[in-house]
Amino acid sequence: MIPKKHLIFGIHPILEALRANEDIEKIFIKQEIKLSNKKELFELASINNTPVQLVPAAKLKKITTENHQGVLAIKSQISFQNIEHLVPWWFENGIQPLVLALDEITDVNNLGAIARTAECAGFNAIIIPMKNSAQINAQTIKASSGALFQVPICRINNLKETIIFLKQSGFLSIAATEKATKNYTEVDYLKPTVIILGSEEYGISKSVLNIADEHVSIPIFGSVKSLNVSVASAILIYEAIRQREKL
Repeated sequence: MIPKKHLIFGIHPILEALRANEDIEKIFIKQEIKLSNKKELFELASINNTPVQLVPAAKLKKITTENHQGVLAIKSQISFQNIEHLVPWWFENGIQPLVLALDEITDVNNLGAIARTAECAGFNAIIIPMKNSAQINAQTIKASSGALFQVPICRINNLKETIIFLKQSGFLSIAATEKATKNYTEVDYLKPTVIILGSEEYGISKSVLNIADEHVSIPIFGSVKSLNVSVASAILIYEAIRQREKL
């Protein structure tokens, strides 16, 4: 059960929260429920990059026993940032940003561990897709040792479009994939850089992989063929820092 203080019940309070641009982790709507203003809810949720999921009544009962009227939202425990607002601010302030983009990483412990490493290394933001990403809840925050409160988290609708935006803004995009032949140390992390990491099971999606400027891999010398994504992220993150420390 999720504590009542973290929930919003009913269509009208949720609409008001969306209109006020409150940070919402996710909205659940009971399947087959008839709502006169469902269209507005979906439109506002899309504008706010807030995921909406149609679920059976049993799912809502697992979340709360309160009277939810078939619609409930989980409040976000962090404030999400807008990557399109951050980029010009970085450049105006003479910052050469380092950014992580996480392509459908679904494990809360992995997300928390990645955020912890990124914050320790001074990364400027983490980008996560609205759909198929780990929920930022108490467990994720614990795994991050509170780093999720420190490093800007940007939730976006479409990762491919966001990578294109960053490339057009002058970023180098580096995709970590075990299929790459180039070693992760052989690329230049000195310019504005976005490092892309893929899901635990499938890696980076093909559409995102196809637009990345560089494909890099981490050498594997043992019989296990791949590293945990949070470990791989730490290696890449600190290679970027190692190169920049030479300046």
